[in-house]
Amino acid sequence: MNRTVGSIRPGYSFDESCQGTVPEAIIAVLDSRSYEDAVRLAISLGGDADTLACIACGIAEAFYGGVPKDIAEGAMARLDDELRKTVERFYGTYGITSL
Repeated sequence: MNRTVGSIRPGYSFDESCQGTVPEAIIAVLDSRSYEDAVRLAISLGGDADTLACIACGIAEAFYGGVPKDIAEGAMARLDDELRKTVERFYGTYGITSL
């Protein structure tokens, strides 16, 4: 965990394993200055960028105390009705109020 995104990026390639994505996603969050920065850093690594971003998003949400309102509203607006309801139920069930 003593690495940085800058030191990982040059040699990183596609790796869908937990060992090859989770530490890098954590480092992206630890190197970040905000939720959005964490997502951008994770994606910037390349490789399995969507998986890295998903992991980093979950960690960044907890680390930064939620998803910024503009990002959450933009994402929710892109979901179909059924998926939006599922997300709302999940947040309601677990007392998450950042939506």
